[in-house]
Amino acid sequence: MKRTGIANLPLHNGKAPPWLFNMMKKLAREICLVIIEEFGKEEFLRRISDPVWFQSFGCVLGFDWHSSGLTTTTLAALKEGLKEINYEGGIYVAGGKGKRGLFTPEEIKIFAEKKGFNPEPLIYSSRITAKVDNVAIQDGYSIYQHFFIFDEKGNWVVIQQGMNSYISMARRYHWFSEELNSFVVEPHRGICGKKERRVLNMVARESLNCQNYSIKLLEEKNEVLNILEKIPQLNLPYHHQIFWKNTDRKRLKEVFISLSRKKIKDFENLLNVRGVGPKTVRAMALLCEIIYGVTASYNDPVRYTFAHGGKDGHPFPVDREVYIQSINMLTEVLRRCKIPPIQKERKLRKLAFLLKS
Repeated sequence: MKRTGIANLPLHNGKAPPWLFNMMKKLAREICLVIIEEFGKEEFLRRISDPVWFQSFGCVLGFDWHSSGLTTTTLAALKEGLKEINYEGGIYVAGGKGKRGLFTPEEIKIFAEKKGFNPEPLIYSSRITAKVDNVAIQDGYSIYQHFFIFDEKGNWVVIQQGMNSYISMARRYHWFSEELNSFVVEPHRGICGKKERRVLNMVARESLNCQNYSIKLLEEKNEVLNILEKIPQLNLPYHHQIFWKNTDRKRLKEVFISLSRKKIKDFENLLNVRGVGPKTVRAMALLCEIIYGVTASYNDPVRYTFAHGGKDGHPFPVDREVYIQSINMLTEVLRRCKIPPIQKERKLRKLAFLLKS
């Protein structure tokens, strides 16, 4: 995946006014339906899973270009817009912000019952993607919204966002089933956010050995429990001390003993176990280093941006050619939209102005 820079998502107060959100629902729906009609459902899923296209989509709908709220409002508008026509395009949107995200499995089941397909693979995909971004990637961002977009053939996209309340920034995670070979090895379509200096990334390719040895730890229970008793006396590397400071060793031992009794075959299976959270994964990663000399990746997986740069050169200079390509793409989308002629003409004039400037 091409690395093009870093994009920051500041947390903005307020919300889209009702009149704007009502228009966003209609435009989001029509763009979706036009793409489905012209190119198919898979192509729409492919596009919306792309962080660059998704950001452009949100901008066309009229939301703040660099606000973290673009994610919530854009996907909520798409969900409500498709709901108003009973999802006739064959694309379904489940989940949402906060507690709405917790109802994603139930919403998937409702769609499945109406359309007659098996919801379980989709429900599993929804749950494991959330678990990976909350537990296997420890970047300081807690998932607070989860959207699951799918069709009846089992193709799906996950767009979810995490928040770091200490720095008032958000991070967006994109997944796409078409390009997914593994849930726990470089699984993302893209991750957008402020790049952090040190992030435990257990789904990096460089962490594969650490994943495998985490399972091996469970096979050598007695040795590991003995080491856990001696942890306070070990002379650990400085950068790892915070791991043990934030780990309840009594709780860790209980979880470890419980895990050793289960038939856990791989790291993905481990993540799915109830009770395995960030502290358990951190501790096991450190145990792998202490016992086996295997180190996990600490490189931040942020590797995609949705911005075209900035006029002042930050985070990088504007690439005029790429900018023009994006405008041309959006112009073509708008030309095909089934929105009132006056609204369409107004938006096309704005895009034409950008192209000339």
